[in-house]
Amino acid sequence: MTRLLVLGGTAFVGRAVVDAALRRGWKVTTFSRGVTGPPPSGAEALTGDRTDPDGLRALAGREWDLVIDTWRDDAAAVTAAARALEPSVGRYAYVSSLAVYAWPPPAEFTEDAPLLDPDSGSSGGIFGSYALAKAGGEHAVRAAFGDRALLARTGLILGPHEYAGRLPWWLLRVARGGRVAAPRPSDLPLQYIDTRDLAEWLLDAEENGLAGDFNVLSDVGHATMASLLAACRAVTGGGADLTWVDGDVLLAHGVRPWMELPIWIPPGNVLEPSYRVDSTKAKAAGLHCRPVHDTVADTWRWLRSEPDHGRRAGQDKPWMTPEKEAEVLVAWDRLLRSAGG
Repeated sequence: MTRLLVLGGTAFVGRAVVDAALRRGWKVTTFSRGVTGPPPSGAEALTGDRTDPDGLRALAGREWDLVIDTWRDDAAAVTAAARALEPSVGRYAYVSSLAVYAWPPPAEFTEDAPLLDPDSGSSGGIFGSYALAKAGGEHAVRAAFGDRALLARTGLILGPHEYAGRLPWWLLRVARGGRVAAPRPSDLPLQYIDTRDLAEWLLDAEENGLAGDFNVLSDVGHATMASLLAACRAVTGGGADLTWVDGDVLLAHGVRPWMELPIWIPPGNVLEPSYRVDSTKAKAAGLHCRPVHDTVADTWRWLRSEPDHGRRAGQDKPWMTPEKEAEVLVAWDRLLRSAGG
């Protein structure tokens, strides 16, 4: 029986990994601060704060075949964990990010694209401290585990239990009904990974002895803004009126891509390479991505089944307000009337 240690394991990606491993009959241990609640039933829960110098004591004297680490903050915590676990763990998988590349990378870039050097004194570019933390985490895992290290670089992650709130925002907005300001072009290609597909791929990688660097994302254009929002409309009841507004109009009214209107990255935006990633290597290593409708439908099911947790998911962020959306729609209608004579 495979023995798995998940550093985290109670929220989003870590939770999906635990769920998938338990379904496979693996023996699963989680290690977390216990802030976001317990892990799924069936997993052994260890508690500790990995940012504390003595926080890893609960892991001492134990052995595992694989550790999966989803930590997103200070790389020092990854360094401490990798060094402490190296003698007692067979393999170490680290969930990293596209932010570790020197930004902006070339179009449809592979794992060979230049990387950010965490020791160069860089500010981390547009991703700031997050990029430095992930780059430093990769360096620490690679230094400790060498050819026993797996680095899974992800971009946009969607699916049930998403705490960032991007897909939940769109679902809740579409469910509210009325006219919804949807960004043109409607065929804008999206690239993301469902958290459950990421989890399954990580576990398959362990079974296949996989190591190295991988861009773990769907194919470019696996979905579009149109297919994503059509799925949102379908699963929430179909009452919303999607009004497709030129991206230039949204920008002219101060609507910030990604930060204010989630998931939307217009052509020419500095984040556009996030939707132009070559994931051939991960696909060749067994990555399978479910249809966008399944991801949307399951996320909506979660929002409805856990309203207290789900409806708070990322909703404290400065997403586009109803007032600003109304202003955009008025301006768009005026523009269309003017163009029509």
